[in-house]
Amino acid sequence: MTESNATQIFTDETWAVREPLIEAVRPPSRGGYGTKVCVVADGRGRAVTFTLAPGQAHELPLAPAMLDRLPREPLWVVGDKGYVSNAFREHVWTMGARPAIPPKRRDAAVACPQWAYRNRHLVEDLRARLKEWRAVATRYEKTAASFLAILHLAAAAGWIKI
Repeated sequence: MTESNATQIFTDETWAVREPLIEAVRPPSRGGYGTKVCVVADGRGRAVTFTLAPGQAHELPLAPAMLDRLPREPLWVVGDKGYVSNAFREHVWTMGARPAIPPKRRDAAVACPQWAYRNRHLVEDLRARLKEWRAVATRYEKTAASFLAILHLAAAAGWIKI
């Protein structure tokens, strides 16, 4: 299951040309770009892998690489309408899984079993559990590396149920 979540992070104007998400600092003005936390969850709603994406960019280009990092091949890949792409569906099929991604209204109908798509709540619940951590919810960390470390710590606590 894949899902993204817009979490505020402040960066400077030259951030997009640098190495992605290695270093992020607060700009002198309010606002700035954000980051999206892209997460892959297993069938029990536990985090398997994270990626931080630039807030102004779509997270779909990061999804195939995240799926390739999984320890084993999933049976189903469940995603929302933001992951509608023929190339992404083909990638899911070639890795041996079946996509459960509903089409947008303008697209032709594709097979998306409702019973499989209903499991998308697991990743929504995971996001809610991660946001119970104050450092995750408020994006307290200034650098992307330390924020990713906090996400991993929160996910590990979810795995061991503390």
